[in-house]
Amino acid sequence: MLDSSSLKNYFFYFATFVVIIAGVKMASEVVVILFLAIFISSIFSSLLNVLQKKRIGKFFSYLIILIIVLLVSFLFAYVVNISLNDFILNLPAYEEKFKTTVLSFIQFAQISGFQIDNQKILDTLNFGSFFGFSTNILGSIGTFLSKFLLVIIGVAFILAEAKSFQTKLKVIFRNNAKKLQQFNLFSYNIQKYFLVKSFTSFLTGFIIAIMLSFFGVDYPILWGVIAMLFNFIPVIGSIIASIPAILLALMSLDLDATIWVTVLYVVINISISNILEPKLMGKELGLSPLVIFFSLIFWGYILGIVGMFLAVPITMTLKIAFDSNTNTQWIGILMSDLSKKREKKKESIN
Repeated sequence: MLDSSSLKNYFFYFATFVVIIAGVKMASEVVVILFLAIFISSIFSSLLNVLQKKRIGKFFSYLIILIIVLLVSFLFAYVVNISLNDFILNLPAYEEKFKTTVLSFIQFAQISGFQIDNQKILDTLNFGSFFGFSTNILGSIGTFLSKFLLVIIGVAFILAEAKSFQTKLKVIFRNNAKKLQQFNLFSYNIQKYFLVKSFTSFLTGFIIAIMLSFFGVDYPILWGVIAMLFNFIPVIGSIIASIPAILLALMSLDLDATIWVTVLYVVINISISNILEPKLMGKELGLSPLVIFFSLIFWGYILGIVGMFLAVPITMTLKIAFDSNTNTQWIGILMSDLSKKREKKKESIN
């Protein structure tokens, strides 16, 4: 049985956790900007280290990284903003096309001998609500992009402090080499995760944009960017990202082409997320599906829709932190997907 002092400690930790989470929820707008700045800077800090190893001066390395971040961010925001505004303007026309498409399917079913009430089907589908939902999602992305300037400023300051932060850590852990080693392992695994996830997400969006351009679907770059962003949301993210593009394909292409678009969406996402990503990431960094599911609900509730994008990165950061410390490794094991670890063990035996 637990003694009274241990029980008090557990209650204290639980109360502290509740207070911290309540504070994070109240300051969610600021916390989202902070988290994004930290995650993006952790990606570019690897490139910063590579440039400095090439004997490029600290100032010029920092300047090159900053220029890359600014160019990519503004190009990204510009392309998405133009496509987004154009799509929203044409939304009523797409709604009418969608109704016409649905009515043609109903007419085909009626010719085939099925008795269907057109009005009931149209009322059930509720096109206004569906397209309103799509607009809300796209609007949320637009709002997120409007705050991205603050994120870039945060990234600039974090990268500027990166080198001095390493020096500070050496001073803090000068008498404890093991703690410094644990922190370095944590930093390495975090950078590895974000680099791999960013690469696979970009690859997913890039291939999908090319595929949609090949079939002639409207706004391929917009749907490619959305596929890239929603790739950070496991399982449901790729499904949500595919719906608008598949519907546009259904309205503008024939049925065979739409089926091909749907099949290729599935093949691209499965190939990259389930085959390429685990090979690059390493199976030891896998999260339990149950943990992923509850992290989506939890961080979505705390930080809103952006929290769903950040849910897995934040949870993965916590898992890597737990794995890096011998006292908390048991928590990391609870969060792990042990089936993947067993597969890895079998591969090493064979």
